[in-house]
Amino acid sequence: MKIAIVNDMPMAVEALRRALAFEPAHQMVWVARNGAEAVQLCAEKTPDLILMDLIMPVMDGVEATRRIMAETPCAIVIVTVDRQQNVHRVFEAMGHGALDVVDTPALGAGDAREAAAPLLRKILNIGWLIGDKAPRSRPAPTPPRSSGSRQRLVAIGSSAGGPAALEVLLKGLPRDFSAAIVLVQHVDQVFAAGMAEWLASASGLDVRLAREGEPPQAGAVLLAGTNHHIRLLKNGTLAYTAEPVNEIYRPSIDVFFESVASYWNGDAVGVLLTGMGRDGAQGLKLMRQQGYLTIAQDQQSSAVYGMPKAAAAIDAAVEIRPLEKIAPRLLEIFPK
Repeated sequence: MKIAIVNDMPMAVEALRRALAFEPAHQMVWVARNGAEAVQLCAEKTPDLILMDLIMPVMDGVEATRRIMAETPCAIVIVTVDRQQNVHRVFEAMGHGALDVVDTPALGAGDAREAAAPLLRKILNIGWLIGDKAPRSRPAPTPPRSSGSRQRLVAIGSSAGGPAALEVLLKGLPRDFSAAIVLVQHVDQVFAAGMAEWLASASGLDVRLAREGEPPQAGAVLLAGTNHHIRLLKNGTLAYTAEPVNEIYRPSIDVFFESVASYWNGDAVGVLLTGMGRDGAQGLKLMRQQGYLTIAQDQQSSAVYGMPKAAAAIDAAVEIRPLEKIAPRLLEIFPK
């Protein structure tokens, strides 16, 4: 993979160089010392992946991400030395299309290969994403349940550009929205709690991490909070599971949507938002086949038109809507 580094700290650049050296197939194509230089270099020689710092002179990583994704889009991973202090910047950059975030590998701290492993794992995953691997075949869900239940659920999946899209969608819903909401966003578990807090502050809704064994319930927005997949069980509660272990997307939107199609005992809507790759498309189709309304974000309002495009291509979405029209539609479906 052709990889570029954007960082003004020589020690951080060296740490990234050493980490990449453990995988000889990776080629470092250029290094930029600030966001403005990165925008220019990306236009001249677009890499497969950019490792983007957040705090830099001239132009920071948030604005550089926005410019690159608008002008010469490519995969971007935010690399930071202080995720807690920079949590709002992280999600702002992800809102502009950054795919993921990871800590800067530590130089001289124990086993160098072990320190590099989280970054190399992210790069491997992104290689699969931008390689657009075909989806694996999946078992069909169980037949729909016959029930007079009035339970209501909105199942939402998002990836690149998702934090900003989720902010817009959730701001359009009232605190007393009558349906439970479960979110599956591709984000590492170390950032999940910060994302829940950020979305709660931005939207005014009760957004928190989903807990093992709790049921979705109206008035709470539950965010998948680990690197394991989240599933709905037959008894109506949520559970985290490592299976399927070979699923490249973690947590997987497909895994959650499929569990909703199999086990939700009530009314539901599936919503697939901006993101790279195709995670969620097959699960959304299974929800549609079970008679649930399914919505995909349209191309114009998507930061990265990958997952919604994959859903549209297999006719998984009953409706394709601009982001700002999704919350009003949910209020029509699930009025007070």
